[in-house]
Amino acid sequence: MTTREQWIAGARPKTLPAAIAPVLVGTSFAGYNASFLHTFLALTVALSLQIGVNYANDYSDGIKGTDIDRVGPMRLVGSGAATADSVKKAAFISFFVAAIAGLILASRTSWLLIILGAICIIAAWTYTGGPKPYGYQAMGEVSVFIFFGVVATVGTYYVQTESVSREVILASFAMGALACAILVLNNLRDLPSDEVAGKKTLAVVMGDKSTRDLYKWLMFFALVISVALALFSFYYLFALVSLPLVSKSVRAVSAGARGDELIALLAKTGKIQIIYSVALSFAAWLVAR
Repeated sequence: MTTREQWIAGARPKTLPAAIAPVLVGTSFAGYNASFLHTFLALTVALSLQIGVNYANDYSDGIKGTDIDRVGPMRLVGSGAATADSVKKAAFISFFVAAIAGLILASRTSWLLIILGAICIIAAWTYTGGPKPYGYQAMGEVSVFIFFGVVATVGTYYVQTESVSREVILASFAMGALACAILVLNNLRDLPSDEVAGKKTLAVVMGDKSTRDLYKWLMFFALVISVALALFSFYYLFALVSLPLVSKSVRAVSAGARGDELIALLAKTGKIQIIYSVALSFAAWLVAR
């Protein structure tokens, strides 16, 4: 693997659907009021934050020694492929790109977004960084639900319309649940090594079986949201096109998938989130006609 390929792998591209999906949904719910520039800037913010938190996680876990024996994607620091300082710098560059894109959005909509953006960056860094990382206190899933679900979806909608709707709030819950499901699988895969390293993720606290159950309920919760949205328009039931894939993935996790199997399921869950988001977005455009 070349150095470039290692850095790409270190950015953990399989997690990027969690950043793309809420921007897609928030933009689509805005309908014909959507601005291409605002969509591009919102996507830049979301992707930069996701990549930044992945590098920050790599750096923080690497210097703490929790990435020495891991299954899964490339760990730049833990594997020795890159120095801790270079990975930390990559995280800060990503956060800087997110900040610049966010400042441009704020200048075009509301300066209150600067405060929200600062909170997002702080949350991204302190997930595994700082003296008391909340990712080590079983709070990672809560953060993902809030920032990659509610904030990303509703925030994208807001920068397009400068308003909020009940429909987009409901949709943001589905985005949050699916993003959480990706993290749950990630933490389920790392559960044995995290226990040894003393990293108290939600999976470590809940245990193997309950973590698998949590994944199941998060996936089906997203489907329930599409049914709830049908109260506004039956078009939103299009999101149920993801049901067969959800069922297949849930069965595999419930059956005890481990190691490399969970890595494959993590990628499939990202694809499910994209499929769900595209279907929900298509429904939103039909509603907006």
